[in-house]
Amino acid sequence: MRTKLLLIVGLATGYVLGARAGRKRYEQIRARARKFWFNPKVKGARHDVSAYAKEQAPVVKAKVESVAKDVASTVASTARDVADKTSTAAKDVADKTTHVAKDVADKTTHVAKDVADKTTTTAKDVAGRVSDTAVDLKERGEDARDRAVLKASEARDNALEDIGDDDDY
Repeated sequence: MRTKLLLIVGLATGYVLGARAGRKRYEQIRARARKFWFNPKVKGARHDVSAYAKEQAPVVKAKVESVAKDVASTVASTARDVADKTSTAAKDVADKTTHVAKDVADKTTHVAKDVADKTTTTAKDVAGRVSDTAVDLKERGEDARDRAVLKASEARDNALEDIGDDDDY
């Protein structure tokens, strides 16, 4: 869609710069372009896109805050779990002989794997939520852009119909 818009702008610019009709034709085209730009439908489409972006900002903020709170809660819970298990392991090491030290090392490894698994799971969950949010916002943005482009195209078509066949001499 962006490529098409750039092509249209480029063709219009080339026509204006290369037009043999001179200043008068340039002024006509310029007036039509201004009329198009300030057309209520085009102005409304610009406003709609701007309003949509402003409207979505709090939604994005809320989702990010929610995910951040979930992550903080999960990390705090995991840290408490790690602290509890480490404390138990430390007490066992203080009370037992060298044979128990091997058991503590095994338990610490197990705890580290659990923490790593929980961290990985939490990270994947957060990444999934962020990805879903990004996809949702992208789709909404594309829909708003498509509506704006459609409105702009309709306004352009109407403006071009108004110009008619003025090129014929």
